[in-house]
Amino acid sequence: MVGPQYDFLANPLGAVRSTFDTAIASGSDPSSLNGRDWGAIDLFRHFLFDQSQLSQVPLLTPATVRYVKPNTLVRFRGMVQDMLGNEFYVGAYKDGSAWRTNKFMDVCQYPIPIGSSADTLIWERRLLYCVPVPGLNSWAEISPEAVGNLSMDWTSEQRDKRRREDEESSNMAVESDEVGCSPNTKRMREGEHPPLASQSQGAVPEIAGSIMSLVPGLDDDSSCCLVKIYDLPESELKLNDVFEFVGILTSDSELQEDTEDSDLSNGFGEDPLHHFPPNKVPRLHCFIHRKLSVLDFLQNKPIIEPKPDLVKGIREALLRHLSAVLGNDDIAAHFMLLHLLSKVHARVDNLAVGKFSVNFTCFSKETASIFGKQLNLAIKNLVPFTHCIPLTVEYLNTATLAPKKNYDTNRLETGVLQLAEGSHMIVDETQLEAGTLNSVGVENARLLQNLTELQKVEYDFKYYKMEMVTDVQLLVLSEGKSNILPADVIVPIRPSQTICFEAAEAEALEAWRWYLATIRQLPHCIESEMQKMVESDLVAARQADRSLNPQDLSRWLTMGRLMSISFGETSLSLEHWQMAKELERLRRERLK
Repeated sequence: MVGPQYDFLANPLGAVRSTFDTAIASGSDPSSLNGRDWGAIDLFRHFLFDQSQLSQVPLLTPATVRYVKPNTLVRFRGMVQDMLGNEFYVGAYKDGSAWRTNKFMDVCQYPIPIGSSADTLIWERRLLYCVPVPGLNSWAEISPEAVGNLSMDWTSEQRDKRRREDEESSNMAVESDEVGCSPNTKRMREGEHPPLASQSQGAVPEIAGSIMSLVPGLDDDSSCCLVKIYDLPESELKLNDVFEFVGILTSDSELQEDTEDSDLSNGFGEDPLHHFPPNKVPRLHCFIHRKLSVLDFLQNKPIIEPKPDLVKGIREALLRHLSAVLGNDDIAAHFMLLHLLSKVHARVDNLAVGKFSVNFTCFSKETASIFGKQLNLAIKNLVPFTHCIPLTVEYLNTATLAPKKNYDTNRLETGVLQLAEGSHMIVDETQLEAGTLNSVGVENARLLQNLTELQKVEYDFKYYKMEMVTDVQLLVLSEGKSNILPADVIVPIRPSQTICFEAAEAEALEAWRWYLATIRQLPHCIESEMQKMVESDLVAARQADRSLNPQDLSRWLTMGRLMSISFGETSLSLEHWQMAKELERLRRERLK
């Protein structure tokens, strides 16, 4: 299928142009090619997946972004932080008697001739601003030896030469006959072609000093990316989803010159891409994308089935580890395990079915400094995306928790609660003291309550607010019951020792990570006979204790499901249902 004439890694545009020429030669109407592939994507799918060459594609990271040549094939892993609308560009045009395409490019390879509009086709692409996954732990990052083939790296001498050339060209009034496909090329400014890309339906985030101002908590070396998407329905890509994009990296000096040299004389105002200089924010023209799950962040992912016998041994070892972290508190360790396996698997009205937030109480500042730190470290080593909020009055009064729309820059400014699905968050209330909340603090407390109760975050669009569903595992550490975060279960901890636990071996950590990521995705059901027994138990419990409410009974069902899948079982058994009821009984005994 793939001929030797294609160099997919070093010259992907060659395959794009060749397949376009073939499609035109076969009689395809160029105007019919907008919004559909003409064979190029099939070639790349065959190369990447059928021939298993995906690992050879360089991964764009802070360590590699400077050393991968523009116009080559790259991968980028990140979260969709903002959806920037659509961009119009010259997709195809007639050069003499031949049709040429500018798809997957920012700057045209050939000059666009002046002529009839019928010889110039305007197409459309979507713009996504993507960032490294918030809270990504170091063990979940792809190792340097696995970032792909870096044989295309520039040497220091070549990079210095290119830099000098860029600096010289930026100081010269360059007269060029070539027309870029970026919004404000020279020919467009001169009126020969409309400045279509300036009519973007969404604007790109402004960069004030550093691109990292958009993503609090990340260092200056972090790599963000402007991803350009072609021929995909909008429903396939959603805000806060985590993807791996494969496409062409562009960072051309011509595009940089065009961006820096643009003016406002075209009548359409400032170019929305002006604040994203390509030497700071690389563009990636996407061929193929795939949504990533927590499993995709495991470095040594075994291809094995989670059979109950295998799962049981890993489960027991992980429980011993969690118990040691919590001072040999076995009950707290069991609740911690169920918490780490929880996920929202359905939504009924405002109820997020499957969530299982936990509030560990009886923490003082002293015990929190020991067990809180141990627990935070243990969770960081087990799940790929983690966060910790040290909740104080000052934090509530000053933090930006909800993303906000900035209409001056027409971008979505991120907040602490803009997180990827499957993230884990610890809220440490042990430092919370008496104080007065201002209006920001009251709003932030409400946002945290909504996250805990509904698994939703309100995004502030100034004139209205929009609720976005999320799936964040929430763990609260407090001295008494939290008055801010109404967790699903309250578990007083009873540590029997304060000796620091020993760090786990790498092999054990890998097994536990695989266990949590895999078991969490298992389907689950309750067979009809077992369902009748559960219903009977719930009715009896309600008659015995009128204080039980529907939320309590729903939590029991969640605990039964989580207990069952913790053993690798996909249907609830009597044994696991009784184990869940006994665990709940022991917890309620502690509350007395």
